[in-house]
Amino acid sequence: MQINLTGHHVDITDALRDYVNEKFQKLERHFDKVIDVHVVLTHEKTHKQHNKAEANLQVSGNHIHAEASHDDMYAAIDGLIDKVDRQLIKHKEKVKDHHRAEGSQRNREQTP
Repeated sequence: MQINLTGHHVDITDALRDYVNEKFQKLERHFDKVIDVHVVLTHEKTHKQHNKAEANLQVSGNHIHAEASHDDMYAAIDGLIDKVDRQLIKHKEKVKDHHRAEGSQRNREQTP
């Protein structure tokens, strides 16, 4: 899995880079066919200080986008990982062939 990390109004420190890499490596336990990941960390200066983390993932046969916002950058990354994890599990269920074993079982019963 290739992870590209970009900061918009944020300096990407080694600690942030390691944190993002560690969190995204944990996602591979659910779905190991992630090809490319692009993570953008943004600090927005509005009336309330605000951090946003967003990710675009290219998985086999699909693209996944998620974003999360929080006052703390690490909490925003955690929220992003939770959203991406749910979407990866949902994608895995969609691409999984649920009827394959059922059909082969039926064929064995019908053969004389």
